[in-house]
Amino acid sequence: MNFPENLRYTKDHEWVKIDGDEATVGITDFAQRELGDIVYVEIESVGKDLKAGEIFGTVEAVKTVSDLYLPLSGTVNEVNPNLNSNPEAVNNDPYGEGWMIKMKVSNLADVDGLLSAQAYQNLVA
Repeated sequence: MNFPENLRYTKDHEWVKIDGDEATVGITDFAQRELGDIVYVEIESVGKDLKAGEIFGTVEAVKTVSDLYLPLSGTVNEVNPNLNSNPEAVNNDPYGEGWMIKMKVSNLADVDGLLSAQAYQNLVA
């Protein structure tokens, strides 16, 4: 399994890439493997101010539907437009083409509460 060192992680299996006060969010390699083949991603939270831990969307796999939890408080600015026609990108490239949202983080200090790659790896081991 892949645990990129440049990302932060949540206990709910989302990853976060921070760039200034912007964050890109997706689900981890572990999460996509557990879900199986992803067939649909629904995110209707663009423009909404959400708190960390709130649901920002859902991902539907052959086996189940799973909620997506926002790792940091802020505003969802963008949804990956490719996921409508290519939801399997989450399975094929969870840390690249399979990203889900881009958001503006309201409090960067909250990043310190996220897990490091090593801490996340220990969680799922």
